[in-house]
Amino acid sequence: MNFHPRAVPLFKPLFFLALGLGLLYSFWHSNAWLELCYGLALFLFGMQCIEEGLHNAAGGTLSRLMERSTSTPVKGMLFGLGATFVLQSSTLVSLLTIAFLSTGLITLAGGIAIIFGTNLGATSGVWLLALAGQNVSLSAAAIPMLVLGILAGFAGNRGKTFGRVLVGIALIFLGIDAVKSGFQALGGEMDMASFRVQGFWGILLFVGIGLALTMVLQSSHATLILTLAALAGGQIDVMQGFAIAVGSNVGSSLSTAIVGMLGSERSGQRLAAVHLIFNTVTALISLILWWPLTRLVTGLADWVGMGVLLQLALFHTLFNAIGLAAFWPLQKRLADKLERLMPDKAAAGLPESETEAVEPLYLNDNMLRSGDTALQAVCRETEHLRDVCLAAVARILYLPTDLLKQPELESPPAPALPLKVHAEDIYKQQIKPLYSALLDFTSKIDIEGEDEQQRLTEAHMEAWRMAEMVKEAKHLQKNLYHNLADEASPLRADYLRLRKQLYRIIRRFQAVQNATAEERAAAEQSLRNSVQALDKAHVRVLAKLRRKEIGGWQVSSLLNDLNYARRISWGLVEVLELVVALEEESAPPPVPPAPEAA
Repeated sequence: MNFHPRAVPLFKPLFFLALGLGLLYSFWHSNAWLELCYGLALFLFGMQCIEEGLHNAAGGTLSRLMERSTSTPVKGMLFGLGATFVLQSSTLVSLLTIAFLSTGLITLAGGIAIIFGTNLGATSGVWLLALAGQNVSLSAAAIPMLVLGILAGFAGNRGKTFGRVLVGIALIFLGIDAVKSGFQALGGEMDMASFRVQGFWGILLFVGIGLALTMVLQSSHATLILTLAALAGGQIDVMQGFAIAVGSNVGSSLSTAIVGMLGSERSGQRLAAVHLIFNTVTALISLILWWPLTRLVTGLADWVGMGVLLQLALFHTLFNAIGLAAFWPLQKRLADKLERLMPDKAAAGLPESETEAVEPLYLNDNMLRSGDTALQAVCRETEHLRDVCLAAVARILYLPTDLLKQPELESPPAPALPLKVHAEDIYKQQIKPLYSALLDFTSKIDIEGEDEQQRLTEAHMEAWRMAEMVKEAKHLQKNLYHNLADEASPLRADYLRLRKQLYRIIRRFQAVQNATAEERAAAEQSLRNSVQALDKAHVRVLAKLRRKEIGGWQVSSLLNDLNYARRISWGLVEVLELVVALEEESAPPPVPPAPEAA
């Protein structure tokens, strides 16, 4: 069956409209169900407020800590544990880690250690939820927090951030009370015991329920608050609660894996796979050890006097700790295995023709979760645009792009006939879409630091200058085509010389990019010498005019084209200065020498 293309964009709004109408109909028939959904909505929105508030408050601090905390596996694990405890969102920390890995700010081994820590840190939220649900109404504390949080929102940016967190906590408290009340009322309308399946199949059923709930709600915390409320209301027993907790772990990693796989490059995809493998294998281990593990939890609970809610928190911590213990010695082996199974994609080659579209390599919404990762993605995409623009200029000059990858030649070969004018196609199909995507992405970045804003401005300037160079080359191609295609043209030798000079300038620009610190000064001087030699080309043209070898009309066209070539050349010099500035700003500060011993 074929669907009309216009029907696809309508599916999503129609789906949500149908879902909304279905929920409204169900609310009309069941006040208990309405109260349960109301409590869950408050809880989810409260979690979102806390995530946004703490993430905004941490800002670059969280990013810098992540960079510094992956030097050893233990440090990485402790960072993941601590960040998840503070932000109360293992998904957010996991996606931030994937974004940092995708931009090369941390290593795969460091990312794996952070992922292990996030799973253990996520258990802290279950303990807090279990302690909060011990037959205590939290509404009395929530109302004043809500009032204070809203008032703090009028006290500047810092007050707004603090107020956002307070409002989030208040909404979570109100949501917990509403969910508990809704489950108690729902128990009077529906006996969930009649839906129970006994034995191992029943355990698997509730594992599936936990996985499905977490995938739908996009929050393992939301799944666990529902589980705690169902336990407190007697709707499920403690073993079924344990099974839902196992399923919620897998569901959380599956959600992260989908986002990571779709919105990251290969390194981020590897880490998303690690998260899914870790949680899935941990779930399988917990099912294999189900009888001794659950007996251990219930035995400790009887000995200490724990209620069923705290038993769920203890089980959640124990099976995650068992998974961590099983995977900890395998970190290096797991990283090596994934690098073999999921090798880096072949470096995006230069487009084969002017009609081949060029897609962004580093711009995706996951990078926007942190200002640092977004800025790094912009810088890397600017490098990609730089390579594509150089290839475009070369192709417009009738230079094979393979020449940009080989050692520099004394003189490029003459272009093979017949030639064609295709500069406009190259610009429209490759440069403009890529440059537009870069601008669209940067419009979504929220950066406050002056240094970061300066780096973003310099990346913008470089991207704009490279795109402008392609435009200059477009103007150059028309006369280049006519004089290179006609072997009898009196200007053919001049245009071949102009093409040769631009080839040398492009290659020497590349040489500066690839030069070591010791070689850079000499490479830069070589580039500037080549550009200055092009500046003197008009002297030779005027000499030919005086010798009557060419006419005034031809000289006028050639001098115009020399001007376009000069703009391209000096544009590369400007880009080089911006590249050097970006490298210096992104380099770590020098370590001061140790004081000499007395």
